[in-house]
Amino acid sequence: MARLVLKFGGTSVATIERIRNVASIVKREVDVGHEVAVVVSAMAGTTNQLVEWCREAARLHDSREYDTVVAAGEQITSGLTALALQSLGVSARSWQGWQMPLRTDDTHASARILGIETALMEQRFAEGQVAVVAGFQGLGSDGRITTLGRGGSDTSAVALAAALKADRCDIYTDVEGVFTADPRIVAKARKLDKVAYEEMLELASAGAKVLQTRSVGLAMLHRVRVSVLSSFADSAGTLVCDEDEIVEHGVVSGIAYSRDEAKITLVRVPDRPGVAAAIFGPLADQGINVDMIVQNVADDGRTTDLTFTVTRAELDRAVHVLENAKKDILFERLTTDDGVAKVSVIGIGMRSHAGVAGTMFKTLADKGINIKVITTSEIKVSVLIDAQYTELALRALHTAYGLDAA
Repeated sequence: MARLVLKFGGTSVATIERIRNVASIVKREVDVGHEVAVVVSAMAGTTNQLVEWCREAARLHDSREYDTVVAAGEQITSGLTALALQSLGVSARSWQGWQMPLRTDDTHASARILGIETALMEQRFAEGQVAVVAGFQGLGSDGRITTLGRGGSDTSAVALAAALKADRCDIYTDVEGVFTADPRIVAKARKLDKVAYEEMLELASAGAKVLQTRSVGLAMLHRVRVSVLSSFADSAGTLVCDEDEIVEHGVVSGIAYSRDEAKITLVRVPDRPGVAAAIFGPLADQGINVDMIVQNVADDGRTTDLTFTVTRAELDRAVHVLENAKKDILFERLTTDDGVAKVSVIGIGMRSHAGVAGTMFKTLADKGINIKVITTSEIKVSVLIDAQYTELALRALHTAYGLDAA
């Protein structure tokens, strides 16, 4: 007998028929003797509707009331899923974030989990009951409902698995696992049987949409084994685990991309101590995350051009912040480009193999694709290119690194 946490995303619970399908998957695990906790997202489209209603009611809305509204989607799904399980003869009850409770800080709309109290839930396990948990939500120190931000149900599931010391956390989605590239773009992409935590974290942060970055980081921290599966196909999926569990590592495990990028260049910035702080400090103060950074010092050594990327949604706000700080930065002019995309090659095998970056640069050059910015880490190389070449770059790199399915 194992203890499992099963998480089902919005597409998996989009209709009553699909909720019944979820219930049958859960019953299958219960019938073989496993203790099961289920974490559910809101039905597909529900959260977007709730967010829109908040915006219509008050453009500058109170984030505490926003959380009260948007948390309702998961509450509905948890109740419906418990009902579907009961109709199959499975003992089940729903749990809201405040009922466990799942305790968070008070940062409404993007709260962080502080701890989960599981004693009562574990008592119910001993009685043979399935726990159906509303994902995405928790309880702040002031007794108010909080929500965890984008991808919060994945984070809820992994955190619950860690708190329950579960044997595995199964994330059910509308894809069959983690692929070497987006199969909608790269027809020869293949599913990975296993992927290391570090690789999955880099893939998620580089644009892969299969798992949310925070959930992967949490899984890596607590060594929660995570399996990514499809609710609609009976296949093995992909196991996210310690690299020690992977017998043979490829040099590159996957290629990810993000079109949610915008490039900012500050031209002729005085090359002096403190200038980076003058640029990135105000951006950080406004909660604007900066990703890729490159600096080109002029021949005279007195000025530098500094280029970096932010998300497209943050571009206008970032420009506004920088223009307001111009008197401190003293740049000559500012240029922007939102027609760019980031492409990344990722693999723990890169630690022990030379030439990965060279292969990337040559492959892109052979296709006539110009590189605007380059960043690297121990297991990742990322480049910024014109967005129009994204699909060409992905297919060419996938072939160049020998990832094409036979």
